Amino acid sequence: MAVTRAKKIAQVEKLGGELKNASSMIVATYSKLTVTQDFELRKALRPTGAKYRVVKNTLAERAGKGTKVEEALKNLQGVTSIAYTHGDPVALAKALAKYAKEHPEFSFKAGVVEGRVITVKEIESLATMPSKEELYSKLLFLLNAPAQRLVTAMNAVGRNLAVVVSQGVEQKKFKEA
Repeated sequence: MAVTRAKKIAQVEKLGGELKNASSMIVATYSKLTVTQDFELRKALRPTGAKYRVVKNTLAERAGKGTKVEEALKNLQGVTSIAYTHGDPVALAKALAKYAKEHPEFSFKAGVVEGRVITVKEIESLATMPSKEELYSKLLFLLNAPAQRLVTAMNAVGRNLAVVVSQGVEQKKFKEA
């Protein structure tokens, strides 16, 4: 059943509106992906807040015009799917890389992170990076560590003095007044 011109225009407008809000996107291709495998992929992407769509190349190119992801959607060939998010690009890349590792029929074509087109190698590198939450926790640890060390050192002076006085009393080094 052919899709009417009006439906195609509506699809392009809807996808274009979603892509305007997307800060990151990964373009992929697949061959012989079953419905169950497709469901698994969508399920894996759900926690990342990303959306996943299988798109026609010409419709994707038209929908991407005037957006941050326009460059990655030019001159697409073959079967194309896109996963896009306005959230953490690392979480998206991790989920897709894990899926691609388990299913060799799924592979990457290109990607966009904050308006910059990235290659397949860069997508794989992005997937190995720590997430924003992990980076925040490491940063907070590094900021907190000097304060903890200072407090430990300040407490050590009093504790060490108490230990020396206690040992002196036990060894009867002090004369009674």
